[in-house]
Formats: sequence, structure tokens, C-alpha cells
Amino acid sequence: MPDRRAPADPAQGEAFSKNTRAAYATDWAHFTRWCRLNGIDPLAPSPEIMARYLTGLASPEGSRSVSASTIERRLSGLVWNYAQRDLSFDRKNHELVEVLAQIKRNHARPPVRKEALRTADILAMISTLPFDLRGLRDRAILLLGYAGGLRRSEIVGVDMHQSDTPDGRGWVEISEPGARVVLSAKTGLREFEIGRGRYDASCPVHALEHWLKFSKIRFGPIFTATTRNGKTALKTRLNDKHVARLIKRTARDAKIRSELSDAERAVLFSGDSLREGLAATLALDGPWRVDVSGEDPTRTRFQTNLTKAAGL
Repeated sequence: MPDRRAPADPAQGEAFSKNTRAAYATDWAHFTRWCRLNGIDPLAPSPEIMARYLTGLASPEGSRSVSASTIERRLSGLVWNYAQRDLSFDRKNHELVEVLAQIKRNHARPPVRKEALRTADILAMISTLPFDLRGLRDRAILLLGYAGGLRRSEIVGVDMHQSDTPDGRGWVEISEPGARVVLSAKTGLREFEIGRGRYDASCPVHALEHWLKFSKIRFGPIFTATTRNGKTALKTRLNDKHVARLIKRTARDAKIRSELSDAERAVLFSGDSLREGLAATLALDGPWRVDVSGEDPTRTRFQTNLTKAAGL
């Protein structure tokens, strides 16, 4: 049956936003102008004419193409305008559906590759954090994640000790040279060493020790939520989404890549930016985590301090 209604039933007056009405009016003006230039009656709607118009939007001559989502929005606007003139238009016509599907295929964009954070970026980001309990926690998250090349799920999945919790993904051992993090993987145990930094203010191990001291965490997840006032650490393990939000927020507050808008910055930086940061900074090639499923007890630990090499 022909579609004679706008998606939100705009005939119901106030429920239909003024912004949407204005956008639909602009859509109609653009379409009728195109019809005049091509000798077409805009009040004699047909799927063939509409398909030709929409294809032109997707592949214009001498101007920038319109996104697939905007093209769909314009089609909705035209359907609504026809309904206001008591004219029917079937947007479910087979030819029109095929054209829209082709536009979506041709306009599909690969996901934006996240930009790796560098040491200077991390230092700027941690400088935006307060020195309350939450700030201590978030500072440790950023520094540990950067120095260890950790995924979001790995950061929040680490416990104080092996087998502390059923959902733990690994544990941490802190010593004088640094922190040894061991993770459970499909192929066995994987470890990596995070050496101490040159300066306490940017040392990931010092930041972790500071957080654990003031949060009084002795068992279970090393990164937990806090009370609303931020004065007490809870037992609840942090969700990995917190890490993503933390990266985006501190990158914004530190104005990383100052030429970008906040929206562009939010798209460019995420958990992958933190995980890939150290490798990009030091131009590391290949895997740098160590398989300890058959560990040699005589191996000397912390022979290479990548934390100091990165300038932390």
C-alpha cells in the first residue's frame, strides 16, 4: 500500500519538531528545483523519477556527494510533502528499494582507524585528572594501559592475585623493578613487564601503588568503582567502557590534536589508541609479550625497561 505518512506522523502538529519541518521544507525546495531544471512535474510522483533524483544526490557532478543517511532523510521529507498535498508515493517500490541499497553499498565507509597516543599525549591527559581517589585510579589506568599495551578488557580484568575472582582475566605482581602482569589467554598464560619510570609523577607502577594504597584494595579486581562522593573504593569491578570514556574525556580536556573538534577527537581516540601507543612511540615491531606457560625460572626479569625508553 502506498506510503502516505511521514515516519513520525507529522500531521499531529506540535509533536512534529520545527527543525524537522524546516528540513523537510528544504528537501522539497531542492527536489522541485531539480524537477524544473530537468523539465519534470514535481506533483506527478513516480518511483523512476525519484530513483533518478536520489542517484544524482549520491553521485553529483561537480559537487560533494550526499551521505546515504541524508539521502534517506530527504526521501522521508519528500514522502511527507506529498502527503501534505494529498498525493500518494510508494517508497517501498522495488526499483526505489534497489537504488537505496546500491547507494548504501557504494557509500559504505571503512571504520575510522584510531590514532595511537604518544607519550606527550598521555602526560597531557593525566595532567587533567584531579588527585582525589577517582583521579588516582584513572591516572593508574591510563599509565598502566599505555606502558603495558593493554586492551580495555585486560585493564579492568586484572586481579590482585591469581584466582581471586571467577571473572578475573589475570593478576599483577609488584616488585622493586616494576610490575609483572600475567593474563590468561587461549594459548596459555601471557605475561608482560612494566618497568618503573624515571619520574614518580608519570611512573605507571607508582601510580598503581598509589591507587592501591589509598583505595585499600587487597583482594579482587585492582580497578573498581567508587562511591558517589569518590571517597571510598567499592568491590565492583569497573566496566571496560569506563576506559573508553576516560580516554575520550581526557583527550578532549587535554586538547590532543588541537585542530580537531571535540566530535572529531572523540571518533579518533579510543581504547585502541592507548593499547597501540607504546608500540607506535618506540616503533616496536612484532609481539613483545612473553609466553610463560613453560616459564624458565632462571630467566632474568626486567632486562629492558620500555617505560623509561618511552619517556615516562
